[in-house]
Amino acid sequence: MTIRNTTNSWGAIAKSFHWIIALLILSQLVLGNIAEGYRLSPTKLDLFVWHKSIGVTVLLLVILRVVWRLTNPPPTPPDGIPAWETIAARIGHALLYLLMLAVPLSGWWVSDATRIPFKAFWLVPMPDLIAANRDISDLAADVHGALTKLLLLVVVIHIVAALRHHFFMHNKILSRMLPWRGETR
Repeated sequence: MTIRNTTNSWGAIAKSFHWIIALLILSQLVLGNIAEGYRLSPTKLDLFVWHKSIGVTVLLLVILRVVWRLTNPPPTPPDGIPAWETIAARIGHALLYLLMLAVPLSGWWVSDATRIPFKAFWLVPMPDLIAANRDISDLAADVHGALTKLLLLVVVIHIVAALRHHFFMHNKILSRMLPWRGETR
């Protein structure tokens, strides 16, 4: 497997970013739901420290992923993919990248407006960017929730599209992103 993308397949770095971020986002959905369900307690606070810390990690990884994507063009679509589908895929990917940045930033906005001190992984203090404000915190929480739901919807569409290509279109769209697969033709 090559490090960089080729015309036929994603490279090892792009695949690593894809699957690591996917797993972290999945863990965020689960962790956020579990944390919200707890009553106020040290456990709830610890769950939110984990949630926020992983959110910061996702944000940093997505920024690195965007830089990598800008310097490593994606593989060309397989033969037979209609132009409308290529355009839809580009729009979908742009929306995914935008949401993968917006969701953690909106989470940071929630945290910052509450003025609860936060250190990522209990070690790295995060800067306060705005003044404490309950109204802003509530608005930010609503935005964060809505963006999270939109991200989940776009991820589901992304997965369904990949499975459609694999099982019904019988092309290499999915297999060329699988971590255990090398170059595909």
